[in-house]
Order: sequence, then C-alpha cells, then structure tokens
Amino acid sequence: MKIKIELYFPHCQGTKLKKNGRKHSGKQNYLCKKCGRQFIGDHALDYKGCHSSLIKRILLMMVCGIGVRDISVIEGISVVKVLSVPVKSSYRITPKCHHYASLEIDEFRIYVGKKKNKVRLIYAYDRETGEIVSYVWGKRDLKTAGKLRKNLLAAGISYDCICTDNWESFIIAFQSNNHIIGKKHTVGIEGNNCRLRHCIRRAFRKTCCFSKIMRNLLKAFNLAFFYITSCYTPIAYLIL
Repeated sequence: MKIKIELYFPHCQGTKLKKNGRKHSGKQNYLCKKCGRQFIGDHALDYKGCHSSLIKRILLMMVCGIGVRDISVIEGISVVKVLSVPVKSSYRITPKCHHYASLEIDEFRIYVGKKKNKVRLIYAYDRETGEIVSYVWGKRDLKTAGKLRKNLLAAGISYDCICTDNWESFIIAFQSNNHIIGKKHTVGIEGNNCRLRHCIRRAFRKTCCFSKIMRNLLKAFNLAFFYITSCYTPIAYLIL
C-alpha cells in the first residue's frame, strides 16, 4: 500500500513543487514553481521560525515588555529571527485630529549602544484621548524642540495651549504660543512616559537590555507608539 502526501508551499499555498537539492543538514529542499521561493519539506515540524502566527506573537510580546532574548527562549527561535520582525515592520502614527484643546510636551531619555550615548525623544501628547500626536529624536537642545514645533505646524495641527515643564528650550521654542509652564500641567505625559517604560524592554529603568543600533530602537518605539495611539489590542491582533 502506498501513501501519497501532497505538499503545499507555506507562503503561497502552491502545489507545483520540485526537488531542489538538499541542505547542509541533509534535509530535502523544494522549489515552488509558482513564486520561485524555496522551503524545506518538513519545515513545520522542526523549524519554528516560519510558522505563520509567529510574527504576531513576537509583536505581542514586544509591546508587553518582553526582551529579545526572552522571546527567543520562549519561542525556541534564534535572536536574529526575533530582531528581524520589528526591523521589517513599518508602523506609523498619524494625528486623529487637526485641532487639540491642549497638548503636553516632554522629553524621554534613553541610550543606544552604551550609556554615554544618550538620545532624546521629544513628543506631543493629548491627555484627553491618550494619543501621541507627533515626536522627534535628537539631542537635548533648542534645535530638537524647535523641530517638534515645525512638525506640528507642517502637519496642520493647531491647539489652544501647550503645556510643558520649565526647561529653557521649551520656553523659547513655544514662547509664541499660549504656553503653560508647570509640572502640574504635564501629569498626563509623565504617566505616558511610565507606560512607555513598561511597554518597551529597552526603556526599562536599570535594565541590561538596550539597542546596539539606532534603527532597532526606532522600530521598537514606532511599534509602541502605534499600540498606544491606535488603541491596538494585542490579544485581538493575535487572534486575527
């Protein structure tokens, strides 16, 4: 009695396949005639990196404060595979409104590669909706604060007032606006800073986890911003 097993390519579900040599491990390699991509016949049994739901699980864990190496151990995949998921992502935030009653602005400090290499995130936050309206990366100077103001103007965003602390660069950059100064007016964005430090493992206080290159840091924060601003539910996204 012969048993016939029909193979499907996991990417396009094509059935027109041909043998295409063997891997260095001795496993049979196949080529899909439909899309031209290759795969290993028993990939679903021993290679977890190509499972269709893996990317969703990795993104879910990343916005829940789980580190890259922890995800690698939990899922049984390589660190390189985990890092490739956020690098290939393209999350962007867009303002939901063109006018806000009040925007809170603050800075967020983190480092890349080593603790001496500090970078600053300066962003605008709407306390009423919990939305991150706009943000810029740079140094702790007037130029970066001014860049944020220009981004708000370029996006056509207006506001009744701007709330910041008494940092001199904020005072100068937003002096022509209805500027309210004081820590009691920036409670919302301070709370959001705390949320960022819980969502992003790289931003934990006194953590050993950090980004070696700026690109990985930006991708991690873009994912968290999308999660916060778009009211993105990780569990619902995992089920889809």
